[in-house]
Amino acid sequence: MVRKISMSQFRSKVRQAQNKQKQAIDKYNREVRQHNQKVNRAVNQYNSEIRKHNARVRANRQRIVSELRRLQSSSTNIRYQTIKTSAISLNSSYEQLNAREHEFESLDQGSAFLDMSERENANSLTVSNALERESDDNPINVDPSLLLKTEISNMLVSISPELDNRWKGALFSLNTENPDAARHFCTSAREVFIQILDINAPDDHVLSYDPHCEKTDKGQPTRREKVKYILKRSGIISEAAVDFVDEDVKNVLGLFRVFNDGTHGSSGCFGLDKLMSIKTRVENGISYLASISNNA
Repeated sequence: MVRKISMSQFRSKVRQAQNKQKQAIDKYNREVRQHNQKVNRAVNQYNSEIRKHNARVRANRQRIVSELRRLQSSSTNIRYQTIKTSAISLNSSYEQLNAREHEFESLDQGSAFLDMSERENANSLTVSNALERESDDNPINVDPSLLLKTEISNMLVSISPELDNRWKGALFSLNTENPDAARHFCTSAREVFIQILDINAPDDHVLSYDPHCEKTDKGQPTRREKVKYILKRSGIISEAAVDFVDEDVKNVLGLFRVFNDGTHGSSGCFGLDKLMSIKTRVENGISYLASISNNA
């Protein structure tokens, strides 16, 4: 039996239905606005990161061109020829790596690896020029306390707390009043590089992965083989990449030898600006190697 309702009841039900419809529409519109706001924030953040990335790339490339031109023009009175030769060699290795840029585009860590490698190349050229600069050429005011500051502690702790302690010990020795600064800094910083490789590419793991890999006279995998092992774990299977990373480590380790020889056991022959350049180069080199290893 059909239930009869009055006109006022009918109008009330219509209003209820209209209110429900309006609420549903309002809810939908709110959700659409919220979704669009999230999309816009994500797009804006992405565009911001792209702009920052492109700015860093342009800056590094401009720095490479400028520093390389300056380094190649200094043909006389070269005090640190081995460092200059190593920097030019690393730049050549980077050019070969960059020429194969298309091979890295599809890799998860490919673009980041190329960006970090470009920065390493720029840093190498920069410190080589810094060492050749006369003490009174374009003097740079450096706060001595900056020699003790570092941004890679968390990165090193994630690999091994001992690495962080060694690096802080190396920085602590960078004092112009420390008569044995060079030996202390070189010993500690070199050990950080060696341990990063050994922890992330243990000899037995490398040999198990490739029993026929290149070995030292003691039967251990060479540094290059350890680098290759780490890069392959990151999904980067490229001889050009292996060449660059191995050359980069060689470049930094070469700095240690020059640091010892050039200072004769004391950091006093280097002003604060040069000490800062060396510290920055080594710190960035450690960060580069650790970042590659952490991605493995």
